[in-house]
Amino acid sequence: MAEQRHDQGGSARDKHVPVLLERTLELLAPALSREGAVVVDATLGMGGHSEAMLAAHPGLTLVGLDRDTDALRLAGERLAPYSSRIHLVHAVYDEWADVLADLGLPEVDGALFDLGVSSLQLDETARGFAYAHDAPLDMRMDPGAPRTAADVLNTYSADELARVLRTYGEEKFAGKIAAAIVRERQKEPFTNSARLVQLLYDTVPAASRRTGGHPAKRTFQALRIEVNAELDVLDRALPAALDSLAVGGRIAVMSYHSLEDRMVKRAFADRTKSRTPVDLPVELPGHGPEFRLLTRGAELAGEQEIEANPRAASVRLRAAERVGRGNA
Repeated sequence: MAEQRHDQGGSARDKHVPVLLERTLELLAPALSREGAVVVDATLGMGGHSEAMLAAHPGLTLVGLDRDTDALRLAGERLAPYSSRIHLVHAVYDEWADVLADLGLPEVDGALFDLGVSSLQLDETARGFAYAHDAPLDMRMDPGAPRTAADVLNTYSADELARVLRTYGEEKFAGKIAAAIVRERQKEPFTNSARLVQLLYDTVPAASRRTGGHPAKRTFQALRIEVNAELDVLDRALPAALDSLAVGGRIAVMSYHSLEDRMVKRAFADRTKSRTPVDLPVELPGHGPEFRLLTRGAELAGEQEIEANPRAASVRLRAAERVGRGNA
C-alpha cells in the first residue's frame, strides 16, 4: 500500500497520496456507476482510494476493511462527509465473506486491494516496520495481534527462519542470516531493530551490499509478511472476493512485490479459463470463463507518479471483470 510520506501532524488527506488513483478509478468506474452499487475496499488504509470512489459515484456504498485500528480512525475522519454511505469494519481481508454476510450483502459490484504496508505504518517509528530507525521489533499491522517480529526472531528454529527469509524475502543468504540470528539470540533476545540491522550488515557479504540494496530490506519484508501472514491471508481473500462479485462487477489489485503479484496473476488466470473440454468445438453452457482481464499483464506507475511518490515504484496493477458464472 504505497503512499507518500508527509508531516506527521496533518490529516489523513495530507499524509496519503493514493497510488495509481486515476487508473484505478477508470478501471472500476463501469461497475461502480451502476444504481445501488457496492464496493469493498479491502485495504482501507487512510481512505484515499475510498474517498475518490465515493466522490466520483454519488450512489455508491462503500465497505472498508482494515486490520489497523489507527487506519480505521483516520479513514473514518476523512470519509465523514460520506458517513451515510460507508461501513468501516475492523477486519482482515480474508474475513471478506463473513463481513458481507454480517452486512446482508449477497454480492458486490467492485473490489479493491492495495496490498503491502502503508505509510501510516512505515512512518510511525514505534511500529517497527522501517529499518532506517531503531524501534521495537513489532511489525504488526493489527496492534492487537499476538505475534511480533521479535517473537519470530527469538522462537523460530534456524530452519524456520531460513524458510521465512528465503520464501518471503527472496533472500539468497537466508541460511547464513538465520544461523547468525540463532547464535546472537542465545546471548540476548532480540528486541529492537538496530541490533538486527547491524547483524545483517555483518552477515551479508560486502559485495552483495554494494549491488543488492540495503541488506535489511529483504529480511524486514520477510518478517513483516510472516508476522501478518500476508500471503496466507491473500490466498484466502482473493477467491472470496472473486466469488462475491456480481456479473459485470470489477476487481483491481495493486501488489508491491513479486510473490503477491504471482498470486494475483494465478487467481485471475484460473477464473479467465474456459472449462469446456478442449476437444469440443463449442463452448458448453455454464463452462465459459467467469472473468475477463482488464489489464494486459501488470500495469506499472509512470515516471511522473514515481517521482512524486517513490513508494509507487514497485506497484503492479491487475484488474478483471466478471462476465459470467460457471458451474465450477
